[in-house]
Amino acid sequence: MRRASMFNVVSVALGLAFLYLPIVILVIYSFNASRLVTVWGGWSTRWYGELLNDQPMLDAAWLSLRVAVISASAATLLGTLAALALTRVRRFRGRLLFSGAIYAPLVMPEVITGLSLLLLFVALDIDRGFWTITAAHTTLTMCFVTVIVQSRLIGFDTSLEEAAMDLGCPPVKAFLSVTLPLIAPAIAAGWMLAFTLSIDDLVIASFTTGPGATTLPIRIYSEVRLGVKPQINAICTITIAVVALSIIAASLLGKRNAARREQAAALAAKF
Repeated sequence: MRRASMFNVVSVALGLAFLYLPIVILVIYSFNASRLVTVWGGWSTRWYGELLNDQPMLDAAWLSLRVAVISASAATLLGTLAALALTRVRRFRGRLLFSGAIYAPLVMPEVITGLSLLLLFVALDIDRGFWTITAAHTTLTMCFVTVIVQSRLIGFDTSLEEAAMDLGCPPVKAFLSVTLPLIAPAIAAGWMLAFTLSIDDLVIASFTTGPGATTLPIRIYSEVRLGVKPQINAICTITIAVVALSIIAASLLGKRNAARREQAAALAAKF
């Protein structure tokens, strides 16, 4: 086994510091007692209490959460169906156009996507607000879900589903009982990615939002232009904590499922 060179160690350390040191500084300064975010005034949880009284910021966070959950769920459903169509139906009329429409948002600049959706909503005379942001985020994130689920379906062993149907299981029940549980990790990963992209989006939301529908990124961006408030550090720290806990929970759940599969394989080998 080759030992890591000093150059590789330093490069990795600098890369990790470049990525995570600003986050660490943000978390530390969220406990700063001073009103000036660049001047350390001692440890305090004052700004977390102030955040509870910042109703516009809380409303924006609640709106972003609702938009992310709904759009991620819709994108996961539509993306999974699109992935099934691309992998299970090998040849159908318009396949090339369909696949191109699915993959286009992956490479399309968000400014163009946002402007296109804005022109669409204006042409249809739709009031911009919660549902237009949700529809826009669904359009954006569906392609990411499709790619993830499709990559899992390409390597899927269809003989398992065929064996279930040979034993008398209807096709729909065979899919729900055999295929769906096996591709569930990919579907869950697609949902999490869609949720993250939605709750993080600023560009498309700024094009498709309207009066009374301000997402958290838009609220933070509009306030940062006038100066960083300590409450912004607090809500960003809360978001980081939620993401970190989610990653830890997903990792523990994955290890638990892997351990169960190993136990089941070992038990089957005995018999």
